[in-house]
Amino acid sequence: MNTKNVIIIGAGIGGLASAVRLLSRGYNVIIYEKESSIGGKVNILETKHFKFDLTASILMMPKEYKEIFSYANRDYKDYISLIKLDPIYRVFFSDKSKYDFSTDLTKLSEVLESFSKKDFHGYLKLLEEVYNKYNIAYENFLHKSFNKPQDFFNPKTLTKALEINTLTNTYHYISKYLNSDKLKNYISFQAMYVGISPFNGPNIYTLVPVTSQLYGIWYIKGGMYSFITALKKLIDELGGTIKTELPVEEIIFSGDKAAGVKSKEGVEKADIVVCNADFAYSMNNLIKYSKAKGDYTDKKLSNLKYSCSTFILYLGLKKKYPELSVHNIYIGEDFKANIEAPFKGMLSPNPSLYIYCPSRIDNSMAYGKKEALNVTLRVPNLSFDIKWNTNTIKTIRDRIIRIISNLKGLEDIEDNILYESFFTPENLQSAFNCYYGNAFGISHTLSLTNYFRPHIKSPTVKNLYFTGGSIQPGTGVSMVLISSKNLVEDIIKYE
Repeated sequence: MNTKNVIIIGAGIGGLASAVRLLSRGYNVIIYEKESSIGGKVNILETKHFKFDLTASILMMPKEYKEIFSYANRDYKDYISLIKLDPIYRVFFSDKSKYDFSTDLTKLSEVLESFSKKDFHGYLKLLEEVYNKYNIAYENFLHKSFNKPQDFFNPKTLTKALEINTLTNTYHYISKYLNSDKLKNYISFQAMYVGISPFNGPNIYTLVPVTSQLYGIWYIKGGMYSFITALKKLIDELGGTIKTELPVEEIIFSGDKAAGVKSKEGVEKADIVVCNADFAYSMNNLIKYSKAKGDYTDKKLSNLKYSCSTFILYLGLKKKYPELSVHNIYIGEDFKANIEAPFKGMLSPNPSLYIYCPSRIDNSMAYGKKEALNVTLRVPNLSFDIKWNTNTIKTIRDRIIRIISNLKGLEDIEDNILYESFFTPENLQSAFNCYYGNAFGISHTLSLTNYFRPHIKSPTVKNLYFTGGSIQPGTGVSMVLISSKNLVEDIIKYE
């Protein structure tokens, strides 16, 4: 039985999942969380009549969610209830057309053939090609840590990287297979979930829409926060401790080893420290020892590329809107311009939107005959000079309402708003210490992936590890769950 003591900083997905795995392996684990609630950005907003998932809402790659329970020798069905969605998306276009995309091949075929037979064949070919990329990435990159140069710079790994061939951007790659602008825009919009532009980002992020199409999108009854609740239950059962409202002030070092943390309770010693706080924030504020910072000086951190941010409008509605599905996408006019706007420091006058309506299938999210709606659009992060004042927020809010009101069947939405709130880049910065208020961590450019992305194991000191969206392999709940597994395997290997 392992008796080493581990302190985890941050009770986000990475911290909670790492705790479950470490506790399952016999480690003693304490989590320090600065907020009163756990979950990090995967959190919940509750009112009298409504529940809203604060940020994350799309469950892709369900096997990663299930695996965390089997790792702890538990049956996931005893903790969460998964529902497969059909359609995976309802997509609205500015010309008032709409399409449902299903994982059912018969239904999907009818939709694709309504564009053209060439697009039907091209879509299937795109799925095949990206599925091959996915298998290579899954086996050779996602489930491996690249802590040392030789982990990545070796003939086998470099050969596999060449096979994936990610040099062209997402939109250009998709255009090789599809003629329809609507299909291109639908696929490209999903590829933007990692927080970079499909017109600049590498085509590897076509994995996002393709894995959704092949494996489906799922829903956890009670919303995404039910997954957080399940992880906490597991941690309690396994004997872990979570201390909330207790921010870590500093990571303590003894020689070249992480030795614990300092908080208002004093110094708590540990054999291993796992940092799930925002990576850039941690390097700037929690790590004072220059050797532990390594190359991540304050100057380098400020010059790194970071993902865009998000603005989320939460709407509690008095009536049901059957015209919506659970996951909806609105593709705005001049798609390229409105998608690239946040990466150029601008707020698009005609943005594309993601509209999440869990109460379509889950009455626990909106009591009575009501509807809970999250409307999300990509916006610039705080490195750009946009003031998130009352006027800015009202302008964006009014644009969103204008767009939704133009959708058939939703014309009266403003008259039926019972509750309204919003979430801005400043909230991401203040509540979750996200550098520049970014929503998806350090950017996912080719120069910031695999070995070049911040490592799970500190390259300069011992006993210090990292997890989260800015760490290998990348952002998103599924990726962070994989990161937690890679982290524990590294701890077992090196400690």
